[in-house]
Amino acid sequence: MTAPPRGTRDLLPPESARFAALERLAADAFEGAGYLRVVTPVFEATELFVRGVGESTDVVRKEMYTFPDRSGNSLTLRPEGTAPVVRALVTHSLDKRGVPVKLYYSAPMFRYERAQKGRYRQHHQLGIEAIGCDDPALDAEVVEVGWEVLRRAGVGPVTLLLNSMGHLGEECRGSYLPALREFLAGQRDRLDPDCRRRADENPLRVFDCKVPQDQAILAGAPALDAFLCSECREHFAAVRGFLGDAGIPFEVAPRLVRGFDYYTRTTFEYRSGALDWAQNALGGGGRYDGLVERLGGPALGGIGFGLGVERILLAAEAAGGAPQAPRLDCFAIPLGELVAAVRLVRSVRAAGFSADLAYGERSLKAALRHASRLGARYAAIVGAAEREAGAATLRNMDSGEQDQVAIEEVARWLSER
Repeated sequence: MTAPPRGTRDLLPPESARFAALERLAADAFEGAGYLRVVTPVFEATELFVRGVGESTDVVRKEMYTFPDRSGNSLTLRPEGTAPVVRALVTHSLDKRGVPVKLYYSAPMFRYERAQKGRYRQHHQLGIEAIGCDDPALDAEVVEVGWEVLRRAGVGPVTLLLNSMGHLGEECRGSYLPALREFLAGQRDRLDPDCRRRADENPLRVFDCKVPQDQAILAGAPALDAFLCSECREHFAAVRGFLGDAGIPFEVAPRLVRGFDYYTRTTFEYRSGALDWAQNALGGGGRYDGLVERLGGPALGGIGFGLGVERILLAAEAAGGAPQAPRLDCFAIPLGELVAAVRLVRSVRAAGFSADLAYGERSLKAALRHASRLGARYAAIVGAAEREAGAATLRNMDSGEQDQVAIEEVARWLSER
């Protein structure tokens, strides 16, 4: 066996370095907005996702990796990030420390779906969750933080789709669903079997249908925004106002429902202008008032998003703005003076710079080629002449210019450049 399982892949340099750079820039954006990192288990009780994500969703019905453990418990590899974070909040009563609880994650997710470029059965998501407050300003902040990550990642033009799904009461969802069911009943014979099943089990899920002829039919369905109560209308208007004040353009998409049952009120999705329509969704999220309570916690609202790392890197590459991995600062080349070169590397690292060494005997020409492959900024050549002078020859790998620098001054010399 020489290949990884279908739908997975080995992440190798230099792409792995771009992956790490994206994680770092996202963490900087998240922490800059007051979010702290949370790490949840890779697998959870299956019931968490059935109750949280929704039994009628494609994720639960078709895509989860579920297995029994040796005690007969049903466990599932994490297919999405919100339910585990909410479970952790409930388990540890994090809301007792004050709300909103603001958390972020960078984690692998697992879904059994058709593998293709930019879509893997093991993929990675960056996400934030803000739990315990229903302020529309918080909704706008979450959307803005995601927008900022994409901007920093250099993905090119992004379209932000925005909607309100209203709340679960009689005035919003309660009055909309009968109208939607009536419409679907009149179109039932024209819908494909899977869409008919969705209409029976959970009518909102019909908007997840990917069949083109069904999509054409659903374009005539009643829009939820016509059924919003006054409070939800005001909330959505306030969210739009905050985003407008931030200078973030958006399109209102009345049929945007996202793929999970827990969403209420604000929903949103980021789409790339650098990728084709089949893979242009970079991520999205929404408000999930009621989820914390459904998973055994207090009646707290929340909002969050998940961004696809693989999709972001694809979009950044297509747009010519992929996050760049940090370059190696110094590559030491010992020409018979290994001890001096090792000491130089140690001192450069101690000063906070990255440094590596040409291990094993090799010629200057071969060592310089290796330094170039590694993307080193400078090569530090230490030979007999340098030893006699107590110095190293520092070569700029971009320009080829050289300077002889005293060994004890190398770190300072690098800092000045």
